[in-house]
Amino acid sequence: MPLIPIDWLATHVEVPEDLTPEQLAADLVRVGLEEEEIHEAEVQGPVVVGKVLTLEAKEQSNGKVINYCRVDVGEHNDAPGTGKEPSDLPSRGIICGAHNFEAGDYVVVSLPGAVLPGGFAIAARKTYGHTSDGMICSATELGIGGDASGIIVLAKGDDDEAIASLPAVGTDARPILGIAGRTLEINITPDRGYCFAMRGVAREYHHSTGAVFTDPALEQGLPEPNSDGYPVEVRDDAPIHGVAGCDRFVTRVVRGVDPNAESPKWLRDRLTAAGMRPISLAVDATNYVMLDLGQPLHAYDLDKVNGPIIVRRARAGEKLVTLDEVERKLGAEDLLITDTDGDRVLGLAGTMGGFDTEITGETVNVLVEAAHFDQVSVARMARRHKLPSEAAKRFERGVDPELGPVAAQAVVDLLVQYGGGEAGNEVFDLNNTVAPAAQDFPVAEVERLTGLVVAEDRIR
Repeated sequence: MPLIPIDWLATHVEVPEDLTPEQLAADLVRVGLEEEEIHEAEVQGPVVVGKVLTLEAKEQSNGKVINYCRVDVGEHNDAPGTGKEPSDLPSRGIICGAHNFEAGDYVVVSLPGAVLPGGFAIAARKTYGHTSDGMICSATELGIGGDASGIIVLAKGDDDEAIASLPAVGTDARPILGIAGRTLEINITPDRGYCFAMRGVAREYHHSTGAVFTDPALEQGLPEPNSDGYPVEVRDDAPIHGVAGCDRFVTRVVRGVDPNAESPKWLRDRLTAAGMRPISLAVDATNYVMLDLGQPLHAYDLDKVNGPIIVRRARAGEKLVTLDEVERKLGAEDLLITDTDGDRVLGLAGTMGGFDTEITGETVNVLVEAAHFDQVSVARMARRHKLPSEAAKRFERGVDPELGPVAAQAVVDLLVQYGGGEAGNEVFDLNNTVAPAAQDFPVAEVERLTGLVVAEDRIR
């Protein structure tokens, strides 16, 4: 079930600054989205911005040099002359063994009552002849990677620009570090697959509260398909229930992506908060857009693909090693992505890719796929192979067939902006979708069925 980071949700719909997971759950249940669980933060406060006022280094009998610091932690300070070790400064006394900082620097301080990853509870303790009333933190101690030998320096004391960008001393440091707070997990019924995306949940929050919603899928100015686009054919000779396995397939090309380029911190933070592990820029970009808009995507190493791409059913005796390193025997109903005139299997459509064309540390040219696959085909294939992938979860519940071009463009933009790539002129869009049939619906039924009095233009 999806996790809903509030700060991510707020990029699509206006939310109160003090919105809590409990209130969000109450708002969403009004429109049928039930709370599954509220996950406590891995790092529980108080973890705050601090300023080192003084630093006294002392060599111990074991030869180790330990720093006794007085740290300004704002509203959490001991008043002058009070506290466990009284001082003339409004501050707290903290022992620290790291040496990559000095007086005047801004740091991250966990205070007594905080709990760090692994259940490590912070409390005041007597050590090296002083009482340490908190801890100055390293990135590793906060579970965000980095160098364990040094603490996080948010800003040097003489860096006025960096200091100006920080929140006030004593305020919560977790947001600026990208550390997820308490997060709501919601339960999605099979008919509401669009709520596996921030876009869908934001729209439902709008329906519940009236908050202003901005649909990111209504983006204008997308490039038109052209004859240079990377081609795709659908050769489905055994459609299930007469429904072709694929009715839309968008491809885009980005060249010259730096294989060493990292995903931006904000993107990695959002993936982590949503329960997904960052991997590489190309993979992270497709995962992020999927979580944001609801359109599953796939990125191929363009130099390993021998087009055109052909979507077809599996043949007797075919096998595929998927990205989870499992060799799978394919069945006649399996819907495949292939190339080399259909002879080479690249992946299980809408479920999982294969090894032959995966993104690696050497990939510089990327082919982006944003397709629309039949719900029944994907659902049966995912169950047969026991592959409940994030893509399959969405396709089997139904994906908006109009999302493909917007989602592909979003991935292209991320690869260009953060990977230094160049968007190719090749734009392809195989579009065999059919608009839903119009349904007659008397507007008076809205009030009769729901008790809501809604103006006719609003209903339309």
